[in-house]
Amino acid sequence: MAIKVVIVDDQLLIRTGLAEMLAGSEVDVVGQAGTAKQALQVCEKHKPHVVLLDVRLPDADGLDLLDTIRQKWPEIKVVIVSNYDNPTYVARAAALGASDFVLKSASRDELLAAIRAAAAGQIGATEGIFRQVMGLLSSPAPEEDQEHGLTQREFQVLRHLALGLSNREIARSLGISIETVKEHVQNLLRKLKVSERTQAAVWAMRKGVV
Repeated sequence: MAIKVVIVDDQLLIRTGLAEMLAGSEVDVVGQAGTAKQALQVCEKHKPHVVLLDVRLPDADGLDLLDTIRQKWPEIKVVIVSNYDNPTYVARAAALGASDFVLKSASRDELLAAIRAAAAGQIGATEGIFRQVMGLLSSPAPEEDQEHGLTQREFQVLRHLALGLSNREIARSLGISIETVKEHVQNLLRKLKVSERTQAAVWAMRKGVV
């Protein structure tokens, strides 16, 4: 069965190149879009299996668009395709429901593997930074950090915070309410004896938490 794909990127050259790269495979590029507004229209029309989505769009944050797509059409899988392997981008993508994060320098085989895995419902199926960040966000606190009195959940929140995620994104990632995230943030700030989340993030990076 063909895998229906929509390509969303603000550069026509990139969209065309990706479409040509996928030609001759079971992937059927059913639509393209250069803006977030166009992307939503194309997704509504074609109901693709997978969306290939750039992080930067002229009319919206691509990761906010990821969130919108996943909320509106949970059955549509999204693979981020970006020039930037910025850990914050990757962590936000993971938190907001992306299936994978692939660099634009990826080979045809790597891109096809990510699309096939996403269509099959697999998360982080390809080797790379997305899988590494997913593992980091879900891994338990090392024993040496237990001395600071952080609970496992507070430690998870700290990792997310240190990677630049908002309370809303942390809540989505951990499957808890924003109010609960706020409580965890306040508790960990108190335990680390810092006054703001930026200081907590610096603490986490110095301790090798992220």
